[in-house]
Amino acid sequence: MGEKEEEVEKKGKHKGKHDKPKPWDEDPNIDHWKIEKFDPSWNEGGMLEVSSFSTLFPKYLEKKLPEVWPSVKSALKEYGIVGELNLNEGTMTVSTTRKTKDPYIIIKARDLIRLLSRSVPAPHAIKILDDEVQCDIIKIASLVRNKEKFVKRRQQIIGPNNSTLKALEILTGCYIVVLGSTVAAMGSFKGLKQIRRIVEDCMQNKMHPIYHIKVLMIKKELEKDPALANENWDRFLPKFKKKTAKRKKVKSKEKKTYTPFPPPPQPSKIDLQLESGEYFLTNKKKLEKKWLEKQEKQAEKTAENKRKREAAFLPPEEPTQKIPEEAGIDNSEVAALAKSLKVCS
Repeated sequence: MGEKEEEVEKKGKHKGKHDKPKPWDEDPNIDHWKIEKFDPSWNEGGMLEVSSFSTLFPKYLEKKLPEVWPSVKSALKEYGIVGELNLNEGTMTVSTTRKTKDPYIIIKARDLIRLLSRSVPAPHAIKILDDEVQCDIIKIASLVRNKEKFVKRRQQIIGPNNSTLKALEILTGCYIVVLGSTVAAMGSFKGLKQIRRIVEDCMQNKMHPIYHIKVLMIKKELEKDPALANENWDRFLPKFKKKTAKRKKVKSKEKKTYTPFPPPPQPSKIDLQLESGEYFLTNKKKLEKKWLEKQEKQAEKTAENKRKREAAFLPPEEPTQKIPEEAGIDNSEVAALAKSLKVCS
């Protein structure tokens, strides 16, 4: 049993038939992250099938897109891709041709039209056709339900006078466009990963972008030191604690005892007049009564105003001196002292 378990453990390391360690896996001279530029000689036969992608664009871009479309079309033509702009249907379409050599360029072309539909300027969007540039479109509408909170947190990403956005672009090396319910970013895989994390943390109210910028600045300084290349940087990075504002405790209302009987009805205006006998008075007497009540109120008000005016002319109360008993001095001692002074005189 023990020998069989050891054999299973050894076989379990490599699941597939061809999943075996290769001699170039641990070669230090090979950069596995480097993306080599496509050579047309790798695919001289071209594409066998036609692949195409299309995307819708908003109505406010109907005037802008025809102006930049010739430059987009010429950039796609270099890679053997055909681009079509349909203003009637509001769509942009890209498709491969017989001249297309690179099989992945159609995915890049799809990303290009997606970026254009997100209002990314054409000169920046065309850079996505390079092998080293990638893009990511982050949907932020579903992260926040409340509209006011959504607008406030989206503004935190942009910052005052686009200062936060510019700082993120410099530190991550990505081009960022915040528009509507999406954030479009272009750059390296590492930079896009950082941007997605920052945006999601901000929209979910986990961490403000300013704190992420502080961490990125410290990391950029640490990268310059070759001695710290293989060390853990956690001791250098700041740890931010989320501070939640203290909420006021809502006073719980006392539960009233349940009674099956409804509360007694409140007396109406006529009922109150019947009780006081006012209902049976004539209109003349009612007016006289109202006038007397008004005169009484006026007399009270004038008396109160007179008291306030006279209060300004009253002298302030002078501070009273302490009585000897209160000060802790005996009356007999004071009398003896006064007698001795008279004798001396």
